[in-house]
Amino acid sequence: MAHLLHLDSSADLDRSRSRSIGRTFDAAWLAADPSNTITHRDLHVDPLPHLADPSLHWPPRLRPAGSHPPVEAEELQRELIEELVAADAVVVGAPLYNYSLPSTLKAWIDYIHVPAVTAPFDVDTQPMKGRPAVILSSRGASYDAGTRTADWDHEVPAISLILGNALGMEITVITTSLTLADSVAALAAQLDRSTAELAAAHEAAREVAGRLGSTAATA
Repeated sequence: MAHLLHLDSSADLDRSRSRSIGRTFDAAWLAADPSNTITHRDLHVDPLPHLADPSLHWPPRLRPAGSHPPVEAEELQRELIEELVAADAVVVGAPLYNYSLPSTLKAWIDYIHVPAVTAPFDVDTQPMKGRPAVILSSRGASYDAGTRTADWDHEVPAISLILGNALGMEITVITTSLTLADSVAALAAQLDRSTAELAAAHEAAREVAGRLGSTAATA
């Protein structure tokens, strides 16, 4: 039995590619082993409040003297961290908004990235170390290597830095680009590529979820 934490952050509940690919991932995860389970947290439908107090960036023993974050905020942070640590794998639906993260996804990161709790600081604490994290990246345009827009995606590097470098997770990125090709005239010539990338992303999601769902269930 293996447990997956699935995060969605797209504001588009009907046509989102990250949500669609995420559903494919979930189906393959459950098919890999009948005992596998999923916790789904929709950060758009049920958004988290932004951090109420800067001391929440730290565990209680490292907070500045006199810090008194709201009790309900501490309880929410504890819940989110426990939910994360309970997962054998994490999949993150991550649409690119204004070249960066949706604010709803950033709020989740602010709650769960806590030095000396989920990331090393004065102690080598990495409860998620070695566990897989899959980023489902959907982008309206293209950001190909060697083009002027190659470095304009500030989302995947940021998520990879937190989940990979700080939390020690093993990162896989599944990308679909040109998601606007069917609705923006200037991108219409790229529709075939857009369609092909979407199909490839679904296939990659099936393969990765099937492999991880089988491996984690027998670990």
